[in-house]
This record gives sequence, structure tokens and C-alpha cells, in this order.
Amino acid sequence: MNYETPLFFRVMEYADAAERDVIDMVSGNPDWEPPEALRAGLRAYADLEPDRFQYPPSEGLLELREEIAARRGVDADQVIVTNGAGEANYLAMARAMERDRGNEIVLTDPVYPYYPGKTTMLGGTQRFVATDGEGQLDPDDVRAAASEETAAIVVNTPNNPTGAVYPAETMRELVAVAEQYDAVLISDEVYDHYDLSGRFASALETDSAHRIVTNAFSKSMAITGVRVGYAILPPELVANAKSRHMLVNVATTRPGQYAVLQALRETGPDYYERNRERLRERVATFTDALDAAGAEYTTPSGSFYVMARFEDYPGTIANVERLIDEAGVAGMPGEAFGDSRTEWLRFALVTPRVEEAAERLAAYFE
Repeated sequence: MNYETPLFFRVMEYADAAERDVIDMVSGNPDWEPPEALRAGLRAYADLEPDRFQYPPSEGLLELREEIAARRGVDADQVIVTNGAGEANYLAMARAMERDRGNEIVLTDPVYPYYPGKTTMLGGTQRFVATDGEGQLDPDDVRAAASEETAAIVVNTPNNPTGAVYPAETMRELVAVAEQYDAVLISDEVYDHYDLSGRFASALETDSAHRIVTNAFSKSMAITGVRVGYAILPPELVANAKSRHMLVNVATTRPGQYAVLQALRETGPDYYERNRERLRERVATFTDALDAAGAEYTTPSGSFYVMARFEDYPGTIANVERLIDEAGVAGMPGEAFGDSRTEWLRFALVTPRVEEAAERLAAYFE
């Protein structure tokens, strides 16, 4: 079986090899500080006894699972601590596929490209449902696309790449569609702390044996390299997922779990609000410059991405490389996210040089 390497790596390698200064707006790596309690937790961990450097419980440190469970209103036995949201999504999709209810996974278009990649890896087939111009998903469209072959419906809210935040009614209806077809709704909520609209609704708000929620601390705590995420599964589905996690990864980083637990306990809501406010300011700065460049763009309700369309400049990998060489700004081609946004480019607002990048784009396209 052939797996396609995600275009993220190709763009990053091209930008790194450029002979000029390039502002990186490719990947969602936050440029701001992690919580101070996380740094303190890592320092404290270095002085613990040798037994703390051995294998942790495979499903995660009990104290961390209990903390997550208390915050999410579930039982700790439903929580598996994973190597980021990436592994959590893999476990969820694999668990849905092994129920033998079909091998089709319904995805949105545009789509975060790792979801179709994981579908291929698991031997499934993709079926895409288009979102509207604002990135909103109509549950009736999902219902029309679903069938007896549907193993899972995968959604991401707040969304990458559109910045859409699905309202509570949408989430309830998506769970209902999964129940109707004996499928599993998988809701990736890794950007939940970057809801800029106040309308975020978790799939956990609808109690069901047909939904799995994935998340991580990678974005919310600005620690994409620490690799601590989690999956919350219904009691009926959790055992096999724990076994697969053990066979694939054995366990997740013990120091990272310890530090995340300290940060959860000691970090107040002001930390997350400061980061949301930073993003609001960057969105305004960036979109003002896009206005000046005559571009069409999305204004995110959540996450930290803006999609833009420039006249006669489709979102191809060749045009992204051209933009790196000639403007010194690296974004992602819209074609990486499916068929519906091939005219667009996606930019991650996770650099302190957002204003400079916007000025470069405005000058290039004026």
C-alpha cells in the first residue's frame, strides 16, 4: 500500500531551503509561551526518583486521566492519553473501522489532510461532504452522504483550515446521523480553547455510544512537541482502543503527562484568554492587509488559520513555492485540503511577524 506524504512536509522543506528570508505560516505551531506551570513541572520532574522514568500505565497517568475526566464530565476509564491528537484520531478511526459496520469514512471538504491519509492507512474509503462558504457543515448533507457502509463521520471544530465553529445544534444532529447509521461520530476538538466566537459546542454534550471525542494540549498550551493528547470513548468501545494504543505506542511520554497535569491544575483561564486576544488582533491585522491586496478571505470563528484567494493565483503547490521565492511568505496550498478550496491559500497566524507577512502579501499582489 502506498501512503502519500502530506504536503506540509514538502512546503516546509522548500521554505527551509529558500535562499531568502521566509515568514513561516505553514503549520500550526504556536509561537507564544506555554504555561509557566508546565515549565515548572518539567523542571520538577528531572529531580524525581528513578522509578518515575520507567513505563507509565499504558492508558495514561491515573491522575491526569481523572483530571481530564472531571473537566469533560466523563468517567476516567473512558480516557486514553495518547501521543497528541494525531494518535487519538488514529485510535478513534481504527476503532470505528473494526466494528465491521462498513469501511467508508465521511469527511468534510475542505479537510485536514491527515484524516483522508489515516483512512487510506486503515484500509477505508473516503466520502466527502462539502461545507458552505463559511466552512459550516449542514447535517442534512451528511445524512444524505451516509449509508450502511459508513463506519465513521469525522469532523473538526473549531476547524482547520476554515476557522468554522459548529454550533450545538449541528453537533447534536451529527451524533444523530451516526446513531441512525450505526456509525461513529469522531469529533476532533483540538482547537477548543481557540473559540473566538463563544459558540463552540463539544460532541460530549450529547450522550451517545456513537461518538468519540479527541483532543490534545498541543495547541491549547502551545506545546506541539510534548505530544500529550487524549481520546474519550464510550465504555463499549474503549477496551480495544486501549489495546491498540498499547501495541502501537506502549505508552505516552511520562514527563509530558506530569507537566501537563501540573499546568492543568495551576493555570487559570486568563492564560487562554490572552492567547485568544492575541489571535483576534492577528486576524484583524492580517485580514486588513488582505483587504488592501484585494483578496477574498475567511474570517475565522476559531482555530488560527485564514484562507485567502487572490485573483488569478490558484492554491497550487507551484504557486506556494513561487510565493516563498518571490514574496518570502510560506503558506499551504488549498489543494492540500480537498477539491473545494483549490483556488485558495491557507495561512497560520502563529508567528509574531503576521503584520510583516501581510505587508509582503499586499505588496506582492497589488
